[in-house]
Amino acid sequence: MLNNLKMGKFICEQRKRNHMTQQKLADELGITFQAVSKWENGIVYPNIEILPALSQALHVSVDDLLKASISDKEALSYDKAGVDISYSDSLKKDMSKLLVSEDKRVLNGVGPFASLYDINFEDIENPVLILKSEEPGSKQKLAMEYGYTESICHDMVNHLVNDVIVMGAKPLAVLDTIVCGKAEKDTINAFIKGIANACKENECSLVGGETSIQPQVVQEGTYILSSTIAGIADRTCVIDGHRIKDGDIVLAIESNGVHTNGYSLIRLLMDKHPEIKLEKVEELTFVEQIMKPHTPYYQCLKEFFGKDIYNGLAHITGGGIQGNLSRIIPDGLCARIDLSSIEILPIFNFIKKQGNISNNEMLNTFNCGVGMCVVLSPEYVKSVQEHIGQYYNCYPIGKVEKGQHKVDFYNELLW
Repeated sequence: MLNNLKMGKFICEQRKRNHMTQQKLADELGITFQAVSKWENGIVYPNIEILPALSQALHVSVDDLLKASISDKEALSYDKAGVDISYSDSLKKDMSKLLVSEDKRVLNGVGPFASLYDINFEDIENPVLILKSEEPGSKQKLAMEYGYTESICHDMVNHLVNDVIVMGAKPLAVLDTIVCGKAEKDTINAFIKGIANACKENECSLVGGETSIQPQVVQEGTYILSSTIAGIADRTCVIDGHRIKDGDIVLAIESNGVHTNGYSLIRLLMDKHPEIKLEKVEELTFVEQIMKPHTPYYQCLKEFFGKDIYNGLAHITGGGIQGNLSRIIPDGLCARIDLSSIEILPIFNFIKKQGNISNNEMLNTFNCGVGMCVVLSPEYVKSVQEHIGQYYNCYPIGKVEKGQHKVDFYNELLW
């Protein structure tokens, strides 16, 4: 025989065990919280029609509800495996507020299985999509340790955007992926806010993505970020380096620091010399310097897209100037770079000195102050340098000549 008080107490215990308020349980079942209150006070029983939904919400069986006790044989559930579906759903509701976009090309919001984006551009005769995926590397470990949760999202998006704009693309839409052992609402919201704001600053939209909770794969407190971008360009205007010729000039656009490469070496340096974390480098602590977000270059470069002015653009990331500039130099040509012309940032002087790092290691690991290289004909140098100079320091560091080595250094870095 059913015992209304015993069942009410059982419902109340299971609701609290699942971190649910009466209102939250009521919302999930599509009823009033007064009905839930009556159940828990033993005034009425739940209707038989609602028992399956109630049992699912409380992560128990219908038999357990009727007996008002958990059966002796332990029932496995997603919740016991570490994934709370109701909590995940509440995260999605919070995310939807942050994913509201004014971009009319975004045709749907959070909820559908995939995102819809209108790519009809009447002013682009031969459109091609330019796609790229990126993650912020080991810098994200430091970001979580030192409280740069939103900032690391700007790193990821800015790096991602820079990788597509070097081909002359207009950034359109970003999809993010967050993998974690346990989803902490404040942290997830900070990630989404950071990614969404970084997208807006780069004139593109965060259109959706995936938050994957994997408690038996990723440790609690660990988050792994990645994202994918779609950009668009006219096929005839794609910048891939094929127009680079003998006599072209190489301009450097300054970085603001380490950006998102070389952090495994930096973490090793910090492990060996933990005292450097709070040492000052130009008014900022070492940690503040290395956690500056990766510089975004779309705003300073987009003015000349589609005008046959840029013969080549190289985003200076892992591998340094040589490793990245060589990717766009055609066979039979060589970009001769004057190392003495590079304006090295103080943070790199500090890293080199503290780690006793060789010149070659610094050049191969870090950008050393050059975040982007622009290759163009001499007649465009003045106008481009003046325009980019409104945003970032821009100056010549080399010239393209005939040769077998795609990038060749001469002179020495002036530390």
